[in-house]
Amino acid sequence: MKMQIKEFAEISGVSVRTLHYYDEIGLLKPAFVDKVTGYRFYDESSVLRMQDILFYRELDFSLKSIGKILSSPDYDAKKSLEEQRKLLLLKKERLERIISSIDEAMKGKNIMNAFDNSEFEKYKAEAKEKWGKTEAFEEFETKNKNRGEEENNFLGGEMMDIFRKLGEIKNLSPASEETQNLVKTLQDFITNHYYTCTDEILSGLGKMYVGDERFKENIDKAGGTGTAEFSAKAIEIYCSK
Repeated sequence: MKMQIKEFAEISGVSVRTLHYYDEIGLLKPAFVDKVTGYRFYDESSVLRMQDILFYRELDFSLKSIGKILSSPDYDAKKSLEEQRKLLLLKKERLERIISSIDEAMKGKNIMNAFDNSEFEKYKAEAKEKWGKTEAFEEFETKNKNRGEEENNFLGGEMMDIFRKLGEIKNLSPASEETQNLVKTLQDFITNHYYTCTDEILSGLGKMYVGDERFKENIDKAGGTGTAEFSAKAIEIYCSK
């Protein structure tokens, strides 16, 4: 099996830009590069490695940490697949529990226990304990340890001001230059004050801005209704370049 980069990006669910970056940092090199055209090609081994990368990204590991794990002489690919399966089963069980509880809620019953994610979080904690803290978390701790409540509140206000500006231009296309510049401003702000905000991390944040009602409510409060959705779409476009 031989795939050009665009095809490989489509089946793996990541952007071509991301694959270029993975190649640049040595996390996932193409199987070979055509010396004449410069085209990158991927094969079955590329698929397997990407599978492992996506698994550890799901557990919030930094790309640097993933590279170390996959390069370790003790790395066991079979064990990794077993861990992936366990994680997916935990997610499946939680979704089934939520669906069942929604059915109960329609009958007027209490469904708060449906959102108990303790088993999944416990598994994530075990994995993180095994491989260590993520670099982003360590960087956040370092930057945050000497800040007081007043400074944190100020930074929070500054970040919300970026969303306010996004809200002011949500009549524009999320792909417009002005919008994309504000997304870059947001990414740089997070990097400067919290942790290195890679495109992968920013992409995850964009999904959280609309997937988590608390974030969505606060962002819409800053920029007006629809700002969270607009910001998420703009971030998606920015990270897919």
